[in-house]
Amino acid sequence: MGRFWMLAGLLLVTAPTTLAADTGQPTAQARQRAFAQLPYWPGYWVSEAEAGTTIGGVRPANDKPAARDPTNSLALWANAAPWNDEGRRRLAEALRTMAGRKGLGWGYPLMMTAPTPLQVLITPEEVLIVNAYNETRHIYTDGRPMPPGEDLWPTVTGTSIGRWEGRTLVIDTIQVTNPNVFFQGGPPLSEEARYHERLWLDGDKLRGTMTIEDPVTLSAPWTVNVNWVREEGFDRMPQADWSNDRTGSENGLNTIEPPADERTGN
Repeated sequence: MGRFWMLAGLLLVTAPTTLAADTGQPTAQARQRAFAQLPYWPGYWVSEAEAGTTIGGVRPANDKPAARDPTNSLALWANAAPWNDEGRRRLAEALRTMAGRKGLGWGYPLMMTAPTPLQVLITPEEVLIVNAYNETRHIYTDGRPMPPGEDLWPTVTGTSIGRWEGRTLVIDTIQVTNPNVFFQGGPPLSEEARYHERLWLDGDKLRGTMTIEDPVTLSAPWTVNVNWVREEGFDRMPQADWSNDRTGSENGLNTIEPPADERTGN
């Protein structure tokens, strides 16, 4: 996935909010006005670098993989990542132990670059990013500040606060559990990492940038570009149970056995 995004110039002008006297919540008319000012990102989005991957986790034998430019793909094992000594130690340990580990899901940030499709649901109060394994990011855009530290704890998707700059969604995410603990393919970042994202629609592509700051494992901010395209074969979000148990495989590398007609040479 990957690529940098354009910043639309003007902030969205939020319509005055009218509250219903009995509930203190916005009236239906106020929410309709707020919805009208928001962008719409329909479709089922997949990392451009992973487009065409089958549900079995493999690309058809006659399909050449998309070019993977490390400058515009969230290559989570990228040599270009500015690991410090602790980061390199964690990375070496992760690589040493990953064979045979059972993944529990994608988790953040890996879910943003995986071959699993994403759906983006935009409301005035929050943006939901959902994948086929029922992993969901809640990005609150109702003007609330980031909660204080005593009200936070590390989770697989972290805590995300967003805002709109023009038609670009700007997101700050903190308190993400070490991604490598949840999935052996995730970068071994610490729970002190902060993730800064910008997402926008550019024609038929959804584009974004992600900058990761982690004083524990990185010597400098790590910025990557993100790019998604629509998977036109979907007319609804597929739902699947996560299956990434490598413990029974001969070499610890095979994740899911593809159907016979999808195997190389058949």
